[in-house]
Amino acid sequence: MRNDAENVRVRGSGTQSVYVTLRQEILSMALEPGSPLDEVRLSERFRMSRTPIREALLRLAADGLVTTLPNRNTIVATIDFASLPTYFEALTLMYRVTTRGAAQRRNGEIMKTVRRHQKDFAEAVAGRDAYAMIEANREFHVAIAELAGNPYYTAFFARLLDEGRRILRLYYSTFDDRLPRQYVDEHEEMIAAIEAGDVERADQLAIAHAAQIVRQIQEYIARDLDRPVAISMS
Repeated sequence: MRNDAENVRVRGSGTQSVYVTLRQEILSMALEPGSPLDEVRLSERFRMSRTPIREALLRLAADGLVTTLPNRNTIVATIDFASLPTYFEALTLMYRVTTRGAAQRRNGEIMKTVRRHQKDFAEAVAGRDAYAMIEANREFHVAIAELAGNPYYTAFFARLLDEGRRILRLYYSTFDDRLPRQYVDEHEEMIAAIEAGDVERADQLAIAHAAQIVRQIQEYIARDLDRPVAISMS
């Protein structure tokens, strides 16, 4: 018979498993915005009691990925396109400060990590693996932020990149997941500027990189806003 400490560990492990699985499905758009998340059905799916399911949903709610409605039903959070201008502003700022900071500090060991994620990104682009592209892109920029050396920036940038994953997934789907080679080349140019310690060049590249992402997402929204995806304009 398990003691209380063992029960807490088992429940915690179950919560983490459910959280990780649902988070990936939400961010990859396997679970679309507005999809219902019924505790009973999730309990049956994961073969767990409702307690770890409920705790996982609370964590996802804290991440802004699920929403509890007035009737107490839980759904995958809608995408608030109305907030995108302020999101883009924050994203652009973080591209700049982290890339500039990385060029100022430079660190050969961390650059190995940056290059590894760049290799993963290039391979994902070549393989048209959208989820792998988004994951590798996130890890690439987070590694650059870590090189810049400010943990507050790193945490905030990681959160922004996570919030943008579903938008990127929608965008990639509009051209059959054929990401332009331009993205890979821009990453290479960033790496070169950081390794050269060229702060101004790194800043210029970060501005351009952010601008083209913002522009393309804005074009997607203008073109495909009538698609049957749950969004919020309030």
